[in-house]
Amino acid sequence: MILLVLGVALWWAAHLFKRLAPAQRAALGGKGRGLIALLLVGAVLLMIFGYRMADGAVFWGRHPATVGVNNLLMLAALYFTSPGPKKGALFYRMRHPMLTGILLWAVAHLLVNGDVPSFVLFGGLGAWTLVEMAVINRAEPGWTPPAKGAIRKDIIFAAASVVLLLVIGWIHTWLGYPTFG
Repeated sequence: MILLVLGVALWWAAHLFKRLAPAQRAALGGKGRGLIALLLVGAVLLMIFGYRMADGAVFWGRHPATVGVNNLLMLAALYFTSPGPKKGALFYRMRHPMLTGILLWAVAHLLVNGDVPSFVLFGGLGAWTLVEMAVINRAEPGWTPPAKGAIRKDIIFAAASVVLLLVIGWIHTWLGYPTFG
């Protein structure tokens, strides 16, 4: 469980560093991007290995109803993490589509994974999205949405999200985590 907690904490720290310590981040210059990328790769590896090794109490598990809701939330999460909301016509006014997508991903996974390691991983990353949105909104209050795009872009990215959901579902099933029933 320690690796998992360290991974989530490192994810938070690497992402919030720019906003909470702008002078220190600016002092790193271009090298700072590489350092942050390296920290994020380390965070992801710690989260993967920590989650796979962690053990904890189980409060709920998969249920046919929650699996269906999970899959719908995941489809929305994939769409919101794509360029679709910024380039399309439906959600172009949304300020944080990618963070919203990650929040939906976290909620979807908590619906079907009611164990302590899942609370740490998905709950921790879901909470991070809310904090990140608040920090960005405070640092940059004067936000202007991009120009409205074409509905065709929404359709293209929605179709790509369906294909990606199927691929991710296949990979999850291959790894022993069936996603479609």
